[in-house]
Amino acid sequence: MPSHAPALLVLEDGRAFHGESYGAEGETFGEAVFATGMTGYQETLTDPSYHRQVVVMTAPHVGNTGMNDEDPESGRIWVAGYVVRDPARVPSSWRARRSLDDDLCAQGVVGIRGVDTRALTRHLRERGAMRVGISTTERDPAALLARVRESAEMTGCNLSAEVSTAEPYVVAAVGEKRFTVAALDLGIKASTPRMMAERGLEVHVLPATATLEDVLAVQPDGLFYSNGPGDPAATTGQVEVLREALERGLPYFGICFGNQLFGRALGFGTYKLTYGHRGINQPVLDRTTGKVEVTAHNHGFAVDAPLDGPTETPYGRASVSHVCLNDDVVEGLELRRADGALAAFSVQYHPEAAAGPHDAAYLFDRFAAMMGGQA
Repeated sequence: MPSHAPALLVLEDGRAFHGESYGAEGETFGEAVFATGMTGYQETLTDPSYHRQVVVMTAPHVGNTGMNDEDPESGRIWVAGYVVRDPARVPSSWRARRSLDDDLCAQGVVGIRGVDTRALTRHLRERGAMRVGISTTERDPAALLARVRESAEMTGCNLSAEVSTAEPYVVAAVGEKRFTVAALDLGIKASTPRMMAERGLEVHVLPATATLEDVLAVQPDGLFYSNGPGDPAATTGQVEVLREALERGLPYFGICFGNQLFGRALGFGTYKLTYGHRGINQPVLDRTTGKVEVTAHNHGFAVDAPLDGPTETPYGRASVSHVCLNDDVVEGLELRRADGALAAFSVQYHPEAAAGPHDAAYLFDRFAAMMGGQA
């Protein structure tokens, strides 16, 4: 077994944890958040929504299945840092091509192992997500704490352009093409256009900076906004594009960050959750069907919309369609025209969850039905 250098983790409130290096050696800073999934760590690591975040894994054993070439959600690891308790010594999956430690090292991701992640998670749950630093070069907690407090906060950050595609690209429909979708890449996961393509949707993935003219140029039947990192209150350009699209009556579907921007386009506010929802075991009620779904989440911000009734907007009647059963956080919105037909909708969670669960995959069918005038 390779030797691991001593490593130090310090939170911005001064709480310190000691462990050993995991992945690359060096120093990193970000927002400390915890993810509760017991599987799917490869999808978590490669999800652009985790840009500038240091992820604490609540599952004690991580890396058992190694890293493969089929499951990444993007072309790289996006987390700013990684915290695990007891990593696997040897990967044990026939699909593995290398170990998790190897990939973290190769991509320069600084991590720490041997940390009491239960104590760290309880601390974050009680005190809230906060800035953190991990270092294999600094031994003095006070010195590292000073640098943590100088690092950037997540609130006020507009990050979608940092994770978006630089050039447009097309994901062809599988089988007979039914509709064309313009998808703004705010940090899109690879499985999202793939799941739409499986439903006969041709997906034109556009940069986060796309204008309404760019959207209309692909002659779309619907507009989609993806997941992504950052503070929705600091993101204004995409909100204006969405408002213009809603004025034109273009059917809209948004996921995660796309839900928050939809809320702002409708006139609602957004706010930062204390510690967010991250993991693949979050219960959500679909108020339109009465069904409860177990869902995958990764969000630190939420929409502030009334749960007790619809709101009249310039684009139609908006209401909360989904709610988290743990804390009543808004998990989805819908917009209906005067005739009651569905004009746009969004969810705060991830129906494309590659590691599962798949309770919410029907939402892509709902999008197709809406574009076909059947929702």
